[in-house]
Parts: sequence; structure tokens; C-alpha cells
Amino acid sequence: MKQHYLRNLETTDPEFSELFSRFAGDEVIHEPGKTLDERTRYMAVLAALLGCQGRELFREILPQALDAGVTPVEVKEIVYQATAYLGIGRSYPFLNITNEVLEAHGVHLPLPGQATTTPEDRVQKGEDKQVELFGESYRGAASRGPEESRHINRWLAGNCFGDYYTRKGLDNRQREMITFCFIAAQGGCEPQLAGHTAGNLGVGNDKQFLINVISQCMPYIGYPRTLNALRVINEVCKEAENHDQK
Repeated sequence: MKQHYLRNLETTDPEFSELFSRFAGDEVIHEPGKTLDERTRYMAVLAALLGCQGRELFREILPQALDAGVTPVEVKEIVYQATAYLGIGRSYPFLNITNEVLEAHGVHLPLPGQATTTPEDRVQKGEDKQVELFGESYRGAASRGPEESRHINRWLAGNCFGDYYTRKGLDNRQREMITFCFIAAQGGCEPQLAGHTAGNLGVGNDKQFLINVISQCMPYIGYPRTLNALRVINEVCKEAENHDQK
């Protein structure tokens, strides 16, 4: 399948355009046993492009994702949640791109609200979500830790999980998948990638699914980050298997 974002290179770089299009548009997408349904694949790729800061390609691929059935709400939720893992300095340009593409597709903004928390209950509901995803060890996490840095744990519960993970628009499996993609694609955050690999397993995204996700994202993030993610997947899954055998 010809990758339309390479069309500007067909004259100046025909060999590269052909080889990459053949690889990313055919070999990767159709690798036996490593495929994803189109909507899931596009959601993973969009999240990976946020993680690796592929702004121009995000703009090119977003219309294809919408045509494949990814909804405007889902796209917005992907970009919103990226802020917790990438920071507003890196998510802000993508929010503007998303708005421009959606409006060009005739989508009226703002979209319907998806929040389920209030300023008063966001910390508690965020901590409840942490427990739901990662287990009872997170009960009370918002108020634990050294006094000088305890506020970070409260922010993690109230902001990362209370403000984002509790929103409608994406389910737990989708949110953990895109978080895996954000972290894997930005690189250098392997401890957090391990935590969210375990989180993915906990919500039903098994080892093969995660391998398929990172395989489909590989053309967009490169081999080093892909191989690092595979190492983390293997280590976390092996640890989980050993724990189950005890």
C-alpha cells in the first residue's frame, strides 16, 4: 500500500519512497501473526508519533486514522493523555494540529465533554483508578512518600489518573496501550515502560498484543526504541510468569 505521505519524495527520492512504502505499507502491516485491526493500529501509530514528536507525519496520518474509524473524541483523548507523559511542551503542537485537521473535516469544536471527576474528587478517583489498573499496593499512594516530594504522588493520582484516565472516550485497554506507545516512542523511560507493560497485562493486553503494537509502530520510532521495548516486554512477562508459578 503506497504511503501517501511519501508522495512529495517520489520525484526527488524515488528509491527511498519505494522501499519505505513497500516496507511500512505492506510488509509491516501484513506480517503474519503481528497485525492489528485498522482502528487499533492507527491509534497506536498516532500515540507513537506523539511520543517521538513526529508532527508532520501526525498531520499526514490523522486524516487516514479518521477515515479508518478512529473518532474525533478518541483522537482528542489520545492527545490529551499524552500531556501527562510527554508534557505540554511536546503535546501542545499536536493539539493544534488535531484541531486544524478536525475542523478541515467538518468537525465542530469543542467536542462534548468527557470528564467524570470534579476538582474535589479527582485525587480519590485517580487513586481508585491506579488501584484498578495496578493493584492494591497503590491504595493510599497519593499521600505516601517523603514529605518534600509527596506532592508529586498526589499530582500523579489527581492529574495523570484523575484528570485523564477517568475520562470517557477510551477504555482502560486503549489508555494503557497508548501510554505504552507514548513511553516506548520517547525512549529513555524504561522503568515507566515496565510499569505500564505490567499495567497492560493487567487490563488484558497480553504479551503478543504488545509485541504486535510495537511491531506496527517500529517504522515510526526506529529499531533501537523498538528493541528496548521488546526487552522490557519480555522481562515483565517473564517476571509475571514466575510470579504465577509460585
